[in-house]
Parts: sequence; structure tokens; C-alpha cells
Amino acid sequence: MQDCRGKGFRVGRSDGYSRQSACEKVDLQGGRRSLFKNSGTGVECGAGFRVWEQRLGESLVEGSRPTVICCQGLWKTYDAGKRRAVEALRGVDLDVHPGECFGLLGPNGAGKTTTVEILEGLLKPSAGVVEVLGRRWGAGADMALRQRMGITLQETRLNDKLTTIETVRLFRSFYHQGREPDDVITAVSLQEKRTARVENLSGGQRQRLVVACGLVGDPELLFLDEPTTGLDPGSRREIWEIVRQHQAHGRTTLITTHYMDEAERLCDRVAIVDHGRVIALGTPPALIARLGGEHVVEFAVNRHAEPLSIDRLDAIPAVLAARADRDGFALTVSEPHVAVPALLGRLNRWNYELSRLTTRHVSLEDVFVSLTGRHLTEDTPADEPQTKEAATA
Repeated sequence: MQDCRGKGFRVGRSDGYSRQSACEKVDLQGGRRSLFKNSGTGVECGAGFRVWEQRLGESLVEGSRPTVICCQGLWKTYDAGKRRAVEALRGVDLDVHPGECFGLLGPNGAGKTTTVEILEGLLKPSAGVVEVLGRRWGAGADMALRQRMGITLQETRLNDKLTTIETVRLFRSFYHQGREPDDVITAVSLQEKRTARVENLSGGQRQRLVVACGLVGDPELLFLDEPTTGLDPGSRREIWEIVRQHQAHGRTTLITTHYMDEAERLCDRVAIVDHGRVIALGTPPALIARLGGEHVVEFAVNRHAEPLSIDRLDAIPAVLAARADRDGFALTVSEPHVAVPALLGRLNRWNYELSRLTTRHVSLEDVFVSLTGRHLTEDTPADEPQTKEAATA
């Protein structure tokens, strides 16, 4: 194996991964990486590579913190019969650190649930390496690993005839150690519904019960897959508070969501996923800062003989970026007090009649739109299905 240092590459054997070899290209400045080649017993590389060795629990990026979750080059392909195979995941790399709330953010069909189900040991990847809490699935310690995890699935079906306390006691029986069921019920604010049957709970109360079932084993790592989908704002905030309480005890949470405000409020770091790939990774403030401005001006004009061009909008003072957005336009601006008067003046000069104008702070939604041209609320395009269900439909 060649040792060619200082070129931003590294190769070698990872003893923690059953002596599998791996070769990856690393951007030492930005900490980005991509799997290059894995030959199973050894890697031969040309110039621009250097030897490295990774052990269990170490992050792939030099000098970084230990990891609770580490996956390299994660791929998942579903056989679609006579149609072309569907690639639900296309080389996902993730590191999740102890004590953080990590979010997978993306539209429906992006690959979030597939990623989580592989990390939870419910699905096998087509390729790649997965390590959770220092162990690999299928290495003979799966039961011990599950004792340290709490899981809430995207759709959890509980027995309608059991009461709240009976349900939590049932899930507590699956763990060797854990919390008292009544304490967990109190933590999720369901003590008044302690003896109520599941069928008589509201949607928000039922979802809090599902989260309680994930917490009763006192997990080091909690998986929450779309925990607030379909809930009213009040119920969503109650789930958020439960997540914050779990993190306050030094525990780690991985949450999937397509709600930008949820990711911004809960998550220490976010991976934005689209078409089975991680297209952006960082803290919410850092991702938002990439757009260069702190404010967005959204507006629309009444019909006009000549469409309003993006080039004209780009030239307005304090406008950093302009894009067509649904039935109008969105401008990322550095100084709204400069951009808005200038915009109104230009529209008047160009004989466009303003029909709508709002201003707001930049959000993760804007980051996603700038990267993909779509909104988070828009599903993955039908011609590129990303889930098993899409593959077998």
C-alpha cells in the first residue's frame, strides 16, 4: 500500500470493521469525505493517497469527536422487477456525536426513513458500513445493542384495547433495565390519561405515548422518525419539549423531519437529504449563513404582457440572489430596508403592479430550495422514486 501524504486522501484497514479496507477522499479543510474504493482485503492506490487506521467509535474526520452513529458509503437498492432498480440511498456518510440532537431533513421520498431503518438494524444496506454505539449489526451483539436504543417508527400501531399504562409496561418488559412506566407517563404529560384506552386518545396523545414507549428503556440513543407529522402546533411543541428533556440528560437523538422549523429549533446539526444523498451538512445557523443574507423578500405581481426577468431583480441594490418561487419571486437580501424601497421603485418604473409582498428571516427551507430548486413540502419527483414502496408499486 502506498503512502502519499498531504494530498487530501487516505486509505487503510479499519480493525473495528472486521478488517475491511476502505479508501476515501477527504477534504481536510471542510471535513467532507467520499468513499473511493473498498477491495475487501487491501487497497492499492496511486498518487495522492496516504495510509490511515480507524478504530471503533472514532469519527472519519481527523481530530473530531467520538461518534454514536457512523456510516460510510451507505447504499440501498431495491429490485423493481422488470423496471430499473431503485436506488433509495446513494452513498450516505454520517457521523452523529454523543449528546447531540441530529436531524435528517428532506422531502417525502428523499431516503430519510430508509437511512434510519438501516441504522436501527431493521434493513440491511446494499453497500457501505454502519456502526451504532460502537457496534455493527450482525456481529453477534444485536440484542445487547437494541437494549441501548429507543425507536419510534414513522407508523407505530399500538393495541387499541390496552390502556396507556399497560402499553408502557409492555414496552418496558422488553428491556433488562429502564425507567419506571409511571415516571415516563408523567414525563410525556399523560398522567391524566393513565388508565385511558389507546383507542380513546387524541392524535397528539397517542403520539406522545409512542414516544414514551421509545423512552421507557432509558435509551442512550433515541430514533424518532417523523414524530410530529400530522399533529397540530400545540402537540408538536409538546413532542419538542420531550426531545429537549431527553437531550438534557446527555442522551443522543436522531430525528427525521420535513418541517424546517422543527429542525431549526431542535437540532444541533442537520443533514439535508435529497434523492438518497446528503446534499448539505452542518448546524442550522451555518447552513443558513451559506446563502449570504439574513432576510428574504417574497413578492408577486399582477399579470403583465412581459414576464419579469430574474436578471432585472438580481440588479436591485442589496439583493444577493433572486429566484422564481411558485406564483411569485423570492429575493435573498442583505439589507431589507434598502432592497424593499428599491424593489418598489423598480416595479413602478417597469409598470408592474404589486399584488403581494412579505419579508421574513432566511430559513432551512431557503437552503433546500437554493440547492434543489424545490420546496421541502414537495415530494421527490415521481420519475425518481426513492423508497421501497415506490419501487414495488
